[in-house]
Amino acid sequence: MSRGLNKVQIIGHLGKDPEMRYTPSGKPVTTFSVAVSRTWNSADGERHNETEWFNVVAWGNLAEICKQYLVKGQQVYVEGRLQTRRWDDKEGQKHMSVEIVANEMMMLGERRDASNNHSHEAEASSEEGSLAGAEDEFPF
Repeated sequence: MSRGLNKVQIIGHLGKDPEMRYTPSGKPVTTFSVAVSRTWNSADGERHNETEWFNVVAWGNLAEICKQYLVKGQQVYVEGRLQTRRWDDKEGQKHMSVEIVANEMMMLGERRDASNNHSHEAEASSEEGSLAGAEDEFPF
């Protein structure tokens, strides 16, 4: 039997503050967008920039952590799987959205802590549902 793989890893900056809501059963879900930019030089030496936007969805404890700690402009690492959602609106128009369903998130870059004013990194996983300090540099 063959296996499939659906795994996505991105590093980028939040386009706006995360938005959290609750399902009818009370489960938290947080959505946010992440801009991932790349720069390259063409054969003629001209510099080019390109930004790709990703919609991210986090559930449960990870949703609560994302809402509490992430802010617009912050650099973040997100790991998860791609999911395509399809729906019809009230007028019967068909819509489709591709999003990353996050199972891990790590805050990157500087983040000022109000109590002691020092920089730190933190990571969260939907499997663990916790927030832990990270001392090591990013593994890439």
